[in-house]
Amino acid sequence: MPKEVQMSIKMEPELHEQFMAAAAAMHRPAAQIVRELMRSYIAHQELPNAETIAAIEAVERGEVNTYASTNDFYNKMGI
Repeated sequence: MPKEVQMSIKMEPELHEQFMAAAAAMHRPAAQIVRELMRSYIAHQELPNAETIAAIEAVERGEVNTYASTNDFYNKMGI
């Protein structure tokens, strides 16, 4: 298992209280939720995948791409 590090962040007391209450209501550790939020943030910062770039370029050329379904579109876009 990779070595874990601790992180300290500053926030308003009200935000902390609300977050801890929301985590408790979901019966989930706050640290687990923070890790998930961080992973989600990182994933949204990544560059588009090759399929997304190809779709953008096709639209810019005036071409229309069709997909079998919305799920097919999302899967190919890496969403």
